[in-house]
Amino acid sequence: MSTTTPDFAELGKLKKRPLTPGRVVLQVFLLGMALIWLFPMLWALFNSFRDYGFTLEHGYISFGGFTFDNYLNAWERGGFTTSFLNSAFITILAVGLTLLLSSSAAFVLARFSFKFNFAMLAIFVSANLLPPQALLVPIYRIFRAIPLPYWMSDSGSLLNSQLGVVIINMAFQTGFCTFVLSNYMKTLPKAIYESASLDGASVWYQFWGITLPLCRPPLAALATLQVAWIYNEFFWATVLLQSGDKFPVTSSLNNLKGTFFTDYNLLSAGSIIAALPVLIVFFVLQKQFVAGLTLGSVKD
Repeated sequence: MSTTTPDFAELGKLKKRPLTPGRVVLQVFLLGMALIWLFPMLWALFNSFRDYGFTLEHGYISFGGFTFDNYLNAWERGGFTTSFLNSAFITILAVGLTLLLSSSAAFVLARFSFKFNFAMLAIFVSANLLPPQALLVPIYRIFRAIPLPYWMSDSGSLLNSQLGVVIINMAFQTGFCTFVLSNYMKTLPKAIYESASLDGASVWYQFWGITLPLCRPPLAALATLQVAWIYNEFFWATVLLQSGDKFPVTSSLNNLKGTFFTDYNLLSAGSIIAALPVLIVFFVLQKQFVAGLTLGSVKD
């Protein structure tokens, strides 16, 4: 029997479909939609290098007045040095704790059969169905009533504390992560756990030593999504934080807005600066993100 390895490049050429008018229309349509989606980002990038006085005189539909001063002014006025550190603290802590708690809950839901499994999962997911604005008043009062040491919060409560922003992000994101991870863990072969139990492996080892290593692709995909969502979160950070030196990057963009007018070129430069960390994280974890999204799409 021949064991020659197939030439996948040749197979790809054989399976390449001919260029038909329908495919041409589809490609043009997809290209057009991609350009429409990218236009706001490209327009903001273009205007971030232009002087506000030039655009005020010649209009935004013009060419010229290029300068790098918008980025320097945005960095100084926006306080990005401090706000980046605040965003890093909130994002890293919230993403790490969210994935830890959601993976633990997902393991219990997937590994053990309890009568309240479905109800428990429904409770986790239901938090994502509620609009944040509907919970604004009760959460504000609860956080104001929970005491914290003054070295952690100037107000002596969970209000005006970065820990409060971490907790509220965890509360809203844990349900979605639990739902995704529990569905993936259910696809893992039960024989693995049966063999581990016969070898005397504890439940903790089955979770930490067996399940988590097998869940690296979905964990990487969720980590990428969570970094983008929590880093870009604006509503709760603006509501729960009251001190400017505790604001994350998204809330610090308000410092670039004037009282009577707004320099949109300056604001565009600040928005580009704020978006760079998320873009870097996405491109670094792009392979893991795509692998996590395509899990289960092909069966052996």
